[in-house]
Amino acid sequence: MKLQTLASVTILGSTMAGSLMLSPVRPHPLAPAAPVAQTLAFTGTQVAIARIKHPIELEAPMTPTEIYEQYVPPPVPTPAPAAAAPWAWAPSAGYVTIPVPLYAQAMTLDCETSALRMGLATFGHYYSDSALFAYESPDTRAPVMGPNHTVVQWGDPYANFVGNVWGNDYTPTGYGVYYPVIVAIAHSHGMPNAYGGEGFAPGTVYSALSSGHPVEIWIETNWTRPWMGTWTAWDGRKVRYSYVEHAVILSGVSATQVRVNDPLHGTQYWISKSLFETVWRDFNNMAVIFQ
Repeated sequence: MKLQTLASVTILGSTMAGSLMLSPVRPHPLAPAAPVAQTLAFTGTQVAIARIKHPIELEAPMTPTEIYEQYVPPPVPTPAPAAAAPWAWAPSAGYVTIPVPLYAQAMTLDCETSALRMGLATFGHYYSDSALFAYESPDTRAPVMGPNHTVVQWGDPYANFVGNVWGNDYTPTGYGVYYPVIVAIAHSHGMPNAYGGEGFAPGTVYSALSSGHPVEIWIETNWTRPWMGTWTAWDGRKVRYSYVEHAVILSGVSATQVRVNDPLHGTQYWISKSLFETVWRDFNNMAVIFQ
């Protein structure tokens, strides 16, 4: 055999052997599986294999369901009753009361107007504080002050409301109004028989109350008696004043007490006749009787 022929046979045999090696070989049922993984050498690079995720695995996780409880506000505690003022009394036996409506004053210094409003409403004449105050022609000029924080000269409360009704009575930027203006407004608003003045006897007031007639009086706030002074009005009148000037309306009477409708707090209470007479005297027993 020639060398070329031998070479051809060798190449042909190698090709056929390669073909046979590439063809699927059905293992003999009794032959053990060849440990391929142990006999083949690792020929790849030392690179970590990234795992490709299926699209369904890339979806955002579902937001957990939150459970809400219905809000129930805590119970509101019942406030304790306000302590009685030291000057307030319980009514004594045999008392007379008048159904006077109770109003709190609408403006800082309009206690006289609010007391007037209660007196008118007792007889079915209903007005707001602001509607009645419009008839008081306020004189808003500032006072002339003297030594020791005293007022030397200011307006005339017998003719107009003095100062700013939203002001402060101690500064002072506002003050109040006296009985002639209150009587005039009562006459023009359904009470032509109302009358007022100074120097009333306590018995006159008690008799009016017993007959069903409420009485507006001028006192000091909370029945205190800090200090009284006198100024000269622009028109020359001498005006007795207090930095805590106040007006209330009496709505009842007993043997030893009177009942008070106080616009400052919007409260109603009883006080002794002796305290009433003492404090009322500081404003020369000024009053307006509604009838």
